[in-house]
Amino acid sequence: MQDYQSLSHTTWDCKYHVVFIPKKRKKLIFGAIRKHLGEVLHELAGQKECRILEGHLMSDHIHMCISIPPKYSVANVVGYIKGKSAISIARRFNGRSRNFGGESFWARGYFVSTVGLDEEMVRAYIRHQEKEDEHYDQLKLGM
Repeated sequence: MQDYQSLSHTTWDCKYHVVFIPKKRKKLIFGAIRKHLGEVLHELAGQKECRILEGHLMSDHIHMCISIPPKYSVANVVGYIKGKSAISIARRFNGRSRNFGGESFWARGYFVSTVGLDEEMVRAYIRHQEKEDEHYDQLKLGM
């Protein structure tokens, strides 16, 4: 039996696979930013009553399996996480302390897919993302 969550009038299990990238897909997620970003993403998700169940930060993109209550739209939560994390990165690593919107870190869009009953498969894919990318690169070079 699945672990369903509940709100006052709803029992739910809404999980999504979300991927987003830095602007121009620059390889910016490494070192101290990577460690800081992991903590910030979990904290921001918690502020919207969401949980990041699985996540992997690559140098040029982020994969996560996130549980979002039905009272929030995916767009609302992803926009909140991207916006606030960009501001946090700018303040901590770029020395911008005031009046900064964080608009120069993340690209505008994102990928989202419902997880459904294939949760373990999606979580395994996220967990082994680096191996998947290497395999894809090898296939591209062979063509």
